[in-house]
Amino acid sequence: MRIVLLGAPGSGKGTQAKMLMDHYGIPQVSTGDLLRAAVSAGTTLGQKAKAAMDAGELVSDDIVLGMIQERLQEDDAANGFILDGFPRNPAQAEALDPMLEKMGQPLDAAVQIDVDMDLLMKRILGRRTCAGCGAVFNVYTHPPKEEGVCDYCGGELTQRGDDNEETVRNRLEVYEQETAPLVDYYRGKGLLHTVNGVGEVDEIFAAITQTLDGLGKG
Repeated sequence: MRIVLLGAPGSGKGTQAKMLMDHYGIPQVSTGDLLRAAVSAGTTLGQKAKAAMDAGELVSDDIVLGMIQERLQEDDAANGFILDGFPRNPAQAEALDPMLEKMGQPLDAAVQIDVDMDLLMKRILGRRTCAGCGAVFNVYTHPPKEEGVCDYCGGELTQRGDDNEETVRNRLEVYEQETAPLVDYYRGKGLLHTVNGVGEVDEIFAAITQTLDGLGKG
């Protein structure tokens, strides 16, 4: 099962990716993780990426594609993969497709986890994390019994510094401008499958796996 997972910040994409990994026995290929690992290991591509980052530049698509190609040649990706964080725009998708075709690993599907923007704002702005045990609450959808106090260990609940309205709105606007056009790109190729991202985590996961298994390649 070879898929690209699409979803705005706060859509639950990370949670679903982990569940899909376990279900299908395939790796999640996160470009952020690949970059950090390559830089840390000092690989040829990692050195090029570090030079770009040290200069305050974006890492080029060619370098990222090279890292993805190397990662997909590892044994655990033989039966498929979940691409997360790349492509971010149609230009990157147009570069990715021929590379995957050449490797004999073309995409089976692009899965979009769709959530209304107003709800995304509430999900992110309402997040509170326990400093003690790491439990996550939401003041709108899953509030603690006592404000600011963890139900489980009594620890203090804190809000991430970048979970403020201006920053969150900007992140969502960037997603809309840059990444949302990917939806049209994959729809045009007949690969897009949209799943409602509102509801219980298990319900959303069931909808995704039902969609993927219906492709006849699950």
